[in-house]
Amino acid sequence: MKNHRILLPIAVLSLLFGFEAAHAENDFVVYSPIVVQGQSEIEVSGFGYQDGRSDLNGARGYNLSVAHTFTDWWKAEVYLGQFNRAAGGSTHPSGYELENTFQLTTPGEYWANLGVVASYAHSRETGIPSVVEFGPLLEKISGHVEQRFNLIFGKQTGAGAGNAYAYRSAYSAKYNINAGRATYSPGIEVYLRPADNAYQIGPVFSGELRSHGGVELGYSIGVVFGINQGAPAKALLARLEYEFF
Repeated sequence: MKNHRILLPIAVLSLLFGFEAAHAENDFVVYSPIVVQGQSEIEVSGFGYQDGRSDLNGARGYNLSVAHTFTDWWKAEVYLGQFNRAAGGSTHPSGYELENTFQLTTPGEYWANLGVVASYAHSRETGIPSVVEFGPLLEKISGHVEQRFNLIFGKQTGAGAGNAYAYRSAYSAKYNINAGRATYSPGIEVYLRPADNAYQIGPVFSGELRSHGGVELGYSIGVVFGINQGAPAKALLARLEYEFF
């Protein structure tokens, strides 16, 4: 493990807490700690709630982001557009986000691959503070089975920000089936948000299509169900990634 791989995430975290401001609503993702040097990415993702309660049913969000991996340990991603719609409301831009993934270990070096994520999300919505987040990312691959676990801590900043720190966690397990230039991966995802009193779990199907030139098209679609009263009954999830060198 190289010293700069640890020091830079800490420096970024310190810088983030010095800024004003994100409110992350569309956070249905389980991050991998692995980055690929020189790879660029365009990603579109979204979610939608289905629930018998009028204050939840129909709420949805969409993200558009671009990313580039500058070194063998650092990927930067910018969310150019974040759009949300509250139940019964209209779709509106909600903010921007800068997200950094730092790979801390060489794949296969230890029992699990380790990294950290550090992000700053700037809110454009009146009355909703911005947020900074930071936390460890773990990944374990055993044969065809791939597991990921994220534990992410957040702090509101700027006008109207609360003093408390919040955390959320996410877990995924999938079975990778390789078929030539394609990979198909049935699995499950779990999202735990104590601050929102929301706990969700459900099936997700993902995959990748690869070309000779290093171009990859990744996708995932699924549904997670609320397992407590505070969570939406259903959240429909979709994600599409175009990766290239």
